[in-house]
Amino acid sequence: MTRLTDDAARLLELHRAPELLSVVNVWDVVSATAVAAEPGTKALATASHSIAATFGYEDGENIPLDLHLSMIERIVAGTSLPVSADLEGGYGNVGETIRRAIGVGVVGANLEDQLRPLDEAVKNVEAALAAGTAEGIDFVLNARTDAFTVGGKRDHDTKLADAVERGKAFLAAGAPVVFVPGPLSEDDIRILVDAFGAQKLSVIGIPGTPSLGRLEELGVARVSYGPLSQRIALTALQDFVRQVHAGDGVVPESTRALN
Repeated sequence: MTRLTDDAARLLELHRAPELLSVVNVWDVVSATAVAAEPGTKALATASHSIAATFGYEDGENIPLDLHLSMIERIVAGTSLPVSADLEGGYGNVGETIRRAIGVGVVGANLEDQLRPLDEAVKNVEAALAAGTAEGIDFVLNARTDAFTVGGKRDHDTKLADAVERGKAFLAAGAPVVFVPGPLSEDDIRILVDAFGAQKLSVIGIPGTPSLGRLEELGVARVSYGPLSQRIALTALQDFVRQVHAGDGVVPESTRALN
């Protein structure tokens, strides 16, 4: 239990620090090893979409939980860094899923609200945190609201107000940080930080997101990249394949032996 306790404390400290925590999401052992090898990497976070794709499943809890957790366990075993896992909406039983994730060494997690009724979403946050307490750790829940990602055709201001309401409810339930993925402007981020407090907001680094330096100035706790890191890797692979098919199959000189 010592590693779990220490990793959980370290991950929470990284979120609370004024320095922005940047995590490039991983999906298997070799991607985790490559990311962890960079000196600036302080923690790892898995991407559920990317792990599902690795095994040929669509995103959205289609990958069996046992298979999903087995990959996360391999990632945890391959690093000395604290690991946060993307556990989607909790696979039907949030408390049990978090308990099992802690059992493979996870000390934090993303948990989607999927725009469930707010009281239900809050109960899921409470169940996740209670599972951490039962296992003796201060579990770092990145409580995600899908106000923007599955908010439908609602206008932007409605989505933002919903994100504020849900995020404040999750924080009141004990979540240390709230994840609001989506296309957020600097003004949106300022409103969210004002509502939640400094070092309480987590965002995704999609095109159009303010620079990392600006996010830190605004008081954002964490930025992650979800499935985008895998897409970048696969884009590089497919571009090389195209070069090979075009008759130019020279491996780039910048290629490093990372496996």
